[in-house]
Amino acid sequence: MTGSETISVTRKILPLLLGVTLLAATTISAIWLSSRQEKATGWVRHSMQVQAILGRVQLLVTGAETGQRGYVLTGDSAYLRPYQDAVAHMPTEIEALARQTSDNGRQQELVTRLTPLLRDRMEVLSASVALMSLRKDHEAAQLVRTGRGLELMRSIRSTIDAMAREEDRLLAERVAAAQGTTRVAQSVLIGSAVMVFLFALFVVPDGLRRIREIETTNHLLQSEIAERSAAQTQVRQLQKMEAVGHLTGGIAHDFNNMLAIIIGSLDLARRRLTGQEHPKLATALDNAMSGAQRAATLTARLLAFSRRQPLEPKVVDANRLVGGMSEMLRRTIGETIRVETVLAGGLWAINADPQQIENAIINLAVNARDAMPAGGRLTIETANAELDDRYARAHEEVTAGQYVVISITDTGTGMTQEVMDRAFEPFFTTKQVGQGTGLGLSQVFGFAKQSHGHIKIYSELGAGTTIKVYLPRHVGATIAESPARIDETELPLGQAGEIVLVVEDEANVRRMSVDALRDLGYTVIHAEDAQRALGKLASHPSISLLFTDVIMPGMTGRELVDKARAERPDLRVLYTTGYTRNAIVHSGVVDHDVHFLSKPFTVAALARKVREVLNAA
Repeated sequence: MTGSETISVTRKILPLLLGVTLLAATTISAIWLSSRQEKATGWVRHSMQVQAILGRVQLLVTGAETGQRGYVLTGDSAYLRPYQDAVAHMPTEIEALARQTSDNGRQQELVTRLTPLLRDRMEVLSASVALMSLRKDHEAAQLVRTGRGLELMRSIRSTIDAMAREEDRLLAERVAAAQGTTRVAQSVLIGSAVMVFLFALFVVPDGLRRIREIETTNHLLQSEIAERSAAQTQVRQLQKMEAVGHLTGGIAHDFNNMLAIIIGSLDLARRRLTGQEHPKLATALDNAMSGAQRAATLTARLLAFSRRQPLEPKVVDANRLVGGMSEMLRRTIGETIRVETVLAGGLWAINADPQQIENAIINLAVNARDAMPAGGRLTIETANAELDDRYARAHEEVTAGQYVVISITDTGTGMTQEVMDRAFEPFFTTKQVGQGTGLGLSQVFGFAKQSHGHIKIYSELGAGTTIKVYLPRHVGATIAESPARIDETELPLGQAGEIVLVVEDEANVRRMSVDALRDLGYTVIHAEDAQRALGKLASHPSISLLFTDVIMPGMTGRELVDKARAERPDLRVLYTTGYTRNAIVHSGVVDHDVHFLSKPFTVAALARKVREVLNAA
């Protein structure tokens, strides 16, 4: 080979060798950057895991404190569940926190400071719980009010906040590092692709694939951060609403007992008017009854929000229920608003309380009407829906699965984001004073959650609002008829020989119930507690019906019924209460074999329920 030929071959091979060298350098750079990206991503996930553990620790200690206070204030051991969860899971979470922060000396110092604080706080909580179990209520309350517990909680929150700030700083640095690596990777890959143009057919597809992977990873990280932030906001909101729910549920029993006395007595007084009284007396009684009924409605809505209303679920066809309500809704919301229904074909069945579904739709329709003062269109739509795992992760309280969704859409004024964030809070309203209680949406929220469902608001200012209520799909049962409308003019009376035993520890409620039943034609015997009631049952074997309160000192109504039916299995029983407990209600649902009348009740409601129980096969 001559010198000229050698030079020619070299000139041909040199670009190829340069291209191969550049291709190899590009490949090595891509692999190295990919490794850096994976490492940066791992550190971001590490910070998010630490944040999640901190959030769980804070939830556990806050829940323990809330449960302890609820237990000390009410004596109800059901409040101890968050405390017991904290006792069971706190050591595991602290151990995980120490392990996850072992790479950070500052965080390790804070973990070392946090551990004894949590131990001391749990010891203070345990001391008050122990005093309550020994019936030393006053000493337990004194311990709750001492400053040590508050000081410990402030120190715990301060320490957790310091750790959270440190992790936020680290997370920001690590996200920035990941993004920087992404930008470098993009630059290197694109530049190398230009320089090795002769190898573009081989290099570009691989380079673009890596760019897409890096961009996808970065996008997923940003999405996870946004979802985590939204979930933490939701948890804080749910904690606040749960605390209000505990408060409202705790006072409902006494309120409903008082309202039962007022409503029952007013009803009896109204029915005993002869027409010879002062003409304004009937009006005064009607006004008093209207006010008492409004108070009862408010209490019922608070119970719904706190998820302590007794539900009587049935298998329901939502299409049939909504279709049956259309005419009533048109009359309720007025002629200026056009009501449309869009009913899905092949709609799944749901298992929920049909009366509460109706109440929810009416509440939402009334809210929609108020948002359309100049008129508009109200659309009620049913559909099948499936909430996937991604949606469930973004909404902490949601379980992934199949649902039937009932959507209420209006063409009204819409809501701001701030209003949407607070819409389900009890007593929050944007209406003028005297035009709303702020409990309508709270009641719908509580009903949806108690029914293991979900509720979501979509709204824009000036473009209207859609509220979607998701109720879990039910499989494998017949469809129940919509609730029958009762003729309020009918009042079934007692028959000869029918004897009712009334058991109620509240004297005024007992007196009112006895008077009402006697006015209805029944022979009535009464007792102030379960022990005396058992004696009455033994001495009066002809008693037809046991009408008993659920919550009584000494022995509950359910325990009384169990003892009574051991002797008389055929005894008819009607329970009454103003507050759900697990005696006859489990997970918010009335037991299938139970007849139940919620306090407060009218004479007419009592008459119909007693007759229904006595006539039951």
